[in-house]
Amino acid sequence: MTTGGPRSTRRATPPPRPPVPVLLLAGIAIAFFALPFLGLLWRVPWGSAWSLLTDPASLTALRLSIECSVLAAVLSLVLGVPLSWVLARHSFPGRRLLRALCLLSLVLPPVVAGVALFAAFGRRGMLGGPLSDWFGLHLPFTTAGVVMAQTFVAMPFLVLTVEAALRGVDHRPEDAARTLGASSWTVLRRVTLPAIRPALIAGTVLAWARALGEFGATITFAGNLPGTTQTAPLAVYRALETDPDQALVLSVVLITISFAVLLGLRDRWLAPPSAVGP
Repeated sequence: MTTGGPRSTRRATPPPRPPVPVLLLAGIAIAFFALPFLGLLWRVPWGSAWSLLTDPASLTALRLSIECSVLAAVLSLVLGVPLSWVLARHSFPGRRLLRALCLLSLVLPPVVAGVALFAAFGRRGMLGGPLSDWFGLHLPFTTAGVVMAQTFVAMPFLVLTVEAALRGVDHRPEDAARTLGASSWTVLRRVTLPAIRPALIAGTVLAWARALGEFGATITFAGNLPGTTQTAPLAVYRALETDPDQALVLSVVLITISFAVLLGLRDRWLAPPSAVGP
């Protein structure tokens, strides 16, 4: 009797169907997430949506949002990867305290984060005064202040993602590269970073998405100045009082951008390592 070739023909046993209460609660959770977005789509004035979107104020706010959030994501990547490496690979006194400090803005109220930035980098802040007096550098109420506020609240998302990947990566290829004479920099560049590439992409995307939607720290530290610091979330906030239809259209645009990026990268970069193809 032939038992088949090297390729098995057995099918995996399908998982058991969840109990009805679990399905019911899951349905309620899905509705909880979906209904606000459906309600937003229902309220949008689609007949005038294009004219509201192409309004100069809307285009300026969207452009500023994208530019600042991309810069914040890049800055988070440049600073967050070395920080993740230190937290994941080196033991030293106070490491847990340092990790908590670096991730504090993840759970901190955004307005409080803005106040803290002011205390450090404001005109009368701990570093803001010397920066202004010695170098003429002013960060509050500037576009650079927007990038700083967004980076402050977005970088923890990248640090969490990359640190977890560094802790879980197989060390044997790194050890093999060192035994073959590779320097630490070469091992990092040619072995470690390619191994955690999905986490790098995922962390950068999460940091960018968080920066794109940042509101509290930005309005507190950088203000809401049209053309300079007024990003799309801040424009939505202002438009709610003057032009609710414009606020609805901008909200839909922000949701569409974030959803499209996350959906497009989900299967390739945000999936578990075993599910990521070659």
